[in-house]
Amino acid sequence: MHFSEYDTRLAGYAVIVNDDDEILLSWFNGGRDRAHAIWTLPGGGIEFFETIEEGTIREIKEETGYDAQLLRPLTTHSFTDSRRNPAFGESTDRPFKGVRVVYEARITGGTLGTLEVDGTTDRAEWLAIDSLADTHHARIIDVGLDALRGSRR
Repeated sequence: MHFSEYDTRLAGYAVIVNDDDEILLSWFNGGRDRAHAIWTLPGGGIEFFETIEEGTIREIKEETGYDAQLLRPLTTHSFTDSRRNPAFGESTDRPFKGVRVVYEARITGGTLGTLEVDGTTDRAEWLAIDSLADTHHARIIDVGLDALRGSRR
């Protein structure tokens, strides 16, 4: 399929792990479909005039309250859906492709607490990485952690 025949959403996400082996996550409230609420990495859609780095840093701040520095790109991840934009539950007549760039990042300032108003993030928390097996979470967290672990070998 030619790129002009489907919609694309570019997003940037961050894996931020502290010294206590906890990962910073944001609670995606499901947008228009609250049944799809789930823990995810801080990040989201990149605005048209932003670089991926600028947009990722902005999203981290909005969703977690923290200022962050991107250390390095870890991986990219993409997925397709034939009938809707899964990020917001929007139905469309065009196929959809999500393209996500995942960075390793660190906190440089700020205070924990989402700054979004009427957005798709309700809160942010540090969760023990070991607890993720028993926690309802988005696949992008596993993708990011796998890439982080692989880069440290």
